[in-house]
Amino acid sequence: MAILKVKFTKNKRDKLAQVCWILNWISVVTGIIIFSLGLFLKIEIRKRNELMANREVHSVPNMLIAVGVIACGINFLGGKICYDCSDTIKFHRWKLFMLPYIICTFFFTFCILVGALMCYTMRNDLEESLYLGLKEALKFYKDTDTPGRCFLKRTIDMLQIEFQCCGNNGFRDWFEIQWISMRYLDMSNKEVQDRLKSNVDGKYLMDGVPFSCCNINSPRPCIQNQLTNNSAHYNYDFQSEELNVWRKGCRKALLEYYTQIIQSISFTVLIIWLFELSVLIGVRYLQTAMENVLRQGDPDSESDGWLLENSFVETALSNLNIIKNLGKSNQINAASGNEDPNMDVPTTDYEPENK
Repeated sequence: MAILKVKFTKNKRDKLAQVCWILNWISVVTGIIIFSLGLFLKIEIRKRNELMANREVHSVPNMLIAVGVIACGINFLGGKICYDCSDTIKFHRWKLFMLPYIICTFFFTFCILVGALMCYTMRNDLEESLYLGLKEALKFYKDTDTPGRCFLKRTIDMLQIEFQCCGNNGFRDWFEIQWISMRYLDMSNKEVQDRLKSNVDGKYLMDGVPFSCCNINSPRPCIQNQLTNNSAHYNYDFQSEELNVWRKGCRKALLEYYTQIIQSISFTVLIIWLFELSVLIGVRYLQTAMENVLRQGDPDSESDGWLLENSFVETALSNLNIIKNLGKSNQINAASGNEDPNMDVPTTDYEPENK
């Protein structure tokens, strides 16, 4: 029994072909949108690529870019097919191609849904990549004279200023690394020597942060050194809300920034998927309705259109056999037992009457 069967008159078939033609051209635009969203996400990630570990964070934007390009090609072809489907004579050229096209479009539409879901699941990979990447970048903050690392100080400073953040998880991350270069330390100073000797690895650690951690909204001048020593500063309590360095870690700040972008992209792609699904359903109805017209032998008669003529399993097996035999012949061998009504269609050509 056919699933979601609809009866079409010739006028309704012509209107359906026109609507599907228009929708396919709109789908070309949505393909460009998906491509643009993937490209935008890739550029945003590359902007701070040096602050991320070598993780598969580019897989989602790469997939969106590929899906967008394929969408343009598939829907451009779909527009041409739907335009010709308003004429039974022209439809003959696409008769054998229609079913493989619809099956490929179905799997492609599924890929759009996967792309939308991947955007939602990208957050965990991105968070891990940011955590490891920032942790490594902070260690090289002081290496301003080292090739390949000299840019990291400026990158981290600009990041902390722009996103109003400090450290990886918070400002205390700077207490655990030496972020001041050795060439800026007075090695004759006893305090400096004591700090270097007190550390197992010979690092100069202190409870201070770079200037870029300073909270510009604080009413008092920025306190960068001895942050945890209340007695070192007048009227100061580092545990109070008046601490004048940014409390938020840069990992969290960047994750919030990328999450907003990803959620917007995933929602947009999900809407496009629903639209592409509706276009696919329209093309499927058009295909079955036109093939039933050819079987009836009267181009002006009514015909039935459906999504599936039989159960899903039976239809899948039948269509698989049809695809296997496409390269062999344009005719269906009756001895094969294949009774698919979508392909077992007379090859009668309709020609305009001579007047």
